[in-house]
Amino acid sequence: MTPVNVEPRLLRAFLAVADELHFTRAAARLYVAQQALSRDIRRLERELGAELFGRTTRQVTLTAEGVRLLPYARRAIEAQDELLAAFTGPAPGAGPLLVDVNSPGLIHDRVLARARELAPECELMARYESGLTGAAAELVAGRLDASFGRFAGLDPAVRERLDQQPLRYEPMAVILPEDHPLAALDAVPLERLAGETVYAGDGNPRTPEWTDLARQLFAGRGIAISPPAPLAVGEEEFRRIMAKYRNPVLTGVDFPVMPGGVLRPLVDPVPLSPVSLVWRKGRKHPGIEALRAAADELAAKNGWLRRPENGWIPAIDALIMMSRN
Repeated sequence: MTPVNVEPRLLRAFLAVADELHFTRAAARLYVAQQALSRDIRRLERELGAELFGRTTRQVTLTAEGVRLLPYARRAIEAQDELLAAFTGPAPGAGPLLVDVNSPGLIHDRVLARARELAPECELMARYESGLTGAAAELVAGRLDASFGRFAGLDPAVRERLDQQPLRYEPMAVILPEDHPLAALDAVPLERLAGETVYAGDGNPRTPEWTDLARQLFAGRGIAISPPAPLAVGEEEFRRIMAKYRNPVLTGVDFPVMPGGVLRPLVDPVPLSPVSLVWRKGRKHPGIEALRAAADELAAKNGWLRRPENGWIPAIDALIMMSRN
């Protein structure tokens, strides 16, 4: 039997296509040309003597051999990542740690600030990826070290390559135009949103975990999600879009209120957005330990992991938030 020599790079290419089932998206995720990615997949297929993907003009699918390879490839890459982390990871205080805090003004900033106090020898650099799905691809690729968000909303294959630590059950809220009829309320009962069309990031490729949470919350309540639209960036664009469409915006209670809007918590029940600290499995760095310690400290001090009796959360999120890596 001819020995098979499979380079980890080829397995990473295979996993990216297997996750995306789309060569263009997989190539973008790996920051390589599509032609180079296709060449790597063909080379892997030659090395293994097996066709791994079915390709048509309409879709890409895993063959039976591709499905068989999948768990072996994941374990091989995880083992390589752990090996590299063990021998090339920075010594205490060495090398910057890139921490995605999603957006300025959220509680993630407080975790990062406290971690900097706990580990002043580390350089913890803030990044703004705006959603955990977008950040997760960067975490897996090693271009980002930590992020925050709804872990249960990630693809299971991606979750397998990441670790998480529950941080908060964040009560959800809506941002309303100042003259919206519901803006006069101190808190908005969920049933009062019936008949409304609420913006929940539909179509934003970086935040599908948030849109999925909204769909589960709104199901059976007569609340619609506004269709995909260009993402408003900056205060002026946000104010213009809100004035034009007048749709409530689903958010968390700590989201900074933009000009022209008011933030009102949702009640009856209180919907909860589950937030975890997330990092790449096997990543060793004193800054990660500082982030975990800061998350523990702030969660305990502020009661972030106490669920209200009338709180709403999907079952899978509840299970994940009760676990800890």
